[in-house]
Amino acid sequence: MIEGLRLRHHLADEAYGILDQLVDLYLEVYAGGGEFYSEDRYRRQLDLHMQRVGWELVTATVDRALVGYIYGFPLPAQTRWWEGIHQPVPPGFTDEDGRRTFALSELLVHPNWRRKGIAAALHDDLVGGRTEPRATLLVRPDNVAAQRAYRSWGWSSLTKLRPNWEAAPTFDVFVRSAHIVEPKGLHVGAAPSHPRPLPCQDDGS
Repeated sequence: MIEGLRLRHHLADEAYGILDQLVDLYLEVYAGGGEFYSEDRYRRQLDLHMQRVGWELVTATVDRALVGYIYGFPLPAQTRWWEGIHQPVPPGFTDEDGRRTFALSELLVHPNWRRKGIAAALHDDLVGGRTEPRATLLVRPDNVAAQRAYRSWGWSSLTKLRPNWEAAPTFDVFVRSAHIVEPKGLHVGAAPSHPRPLPCQDDGS
């Protein structure tokens, strides 16, 4: 276990107080990644997503310093999340009602704190406690470490999607049935090597 590591849940009202910290960590993780990973775009993404009903953030801190976080929200009935999805997909796959699918939008860890199980702990803490029947996320095809980690956590790749956002890359769509992974606490010694963070749909779904 990492000494001093703490996971904490935040709803949107509280998370606004640490918004700059969230953005700063994102920019540090994605430094040099190109236009899609700009401060302006990510601030707009956060502002849109934090307005979603059920939005939830889990932060990881060590001695009060932010070292990682994960957030997501249930997809509403009129979501734009699935715009740009490659066909074919199973009939009804993109149907949403606000209770069917939890969208994991961001999971990232500071470069100095990788391969310590923090990403796995964040993932289990947020996703393992959800009540929706399924969850989804987007991950770049060239992000081999992330893909390997997500598969080890019970996710599978279904198709591809390019978000309706300027300079957005094409992502692999991953899905996961509920309750595959129960929360395990801070099992940092046994977790798989954590992935690079993943940008997910950010069009205000």
